[in-house]
Amino acid sequence: MTTLDQTAFKQLDADKRLQNPVFKDATGETGRFGFRGEIAIKFAQQLADEARPPELTADQVIAVAQEGKSGIDFMAAYLLSFEYLKPLVDAMGSTLNADGKYFLFCNNIDLSKRYQVPYSGATFYVLPIDEATVYNELLDLLYLERIDLKRLDSAGKVDRIADKALKFSDTFPTMSYEEGLSVMGPVRNPNEGRPV
Repeated sequence: MTTLDQTAFKQLDADKRLQNPVFKDATGETGRFGFRGEIAIKFAQQLADEARPPELTADQVIAVAQEGKSGIDFMAAYLLSFEYLKPLVDAMGSTLNADGKYFLFCNNIDLSKRYQVPYSGATFYVLPIDEATVYNELLDLLYLERIDLKRLDSAGKVDRIADKALKFSDTFPTMSYEEGLSVMGPVRNPNEGRPV
């Protein structure tokens, strides 16, 4: 059975970047390890031995890595702002590569637009998110039926999504990171409208 230490997740785990996992285990696919949770992008300053939550995270992450490969094959995540792409890439380091399929759902991208953003040797599909979850947005993007996934366990769902995502071949207009910074909207307060 594939363990985390045999995959590209090893360094992220050692750096304590894999946070709040709802799934962190081998999947049903031979040699594949999956993760669902959050990736810490920027850590809060710690005083003495206190544990503080990260200042910045990529949320609703779904990702898989293959045993013996240096990079993560597939990752989807939610970013509150497009500008967090750069610190996310910095945090993930060599676990991102040119062959990977990476989907970022950003809260401040025009709802009618979709982009491909080459950055630091990898290409990211940058998509808007409209009050939905990364999971639901991915199912729509990849034409996966919710009913087909309902009867699968967590590992099976990760496998089915990853298999379809790895075959994704649609193309969107290419945009540089700098262009993205100029067209992104304001960052929405995620706590806005919540009862106190």
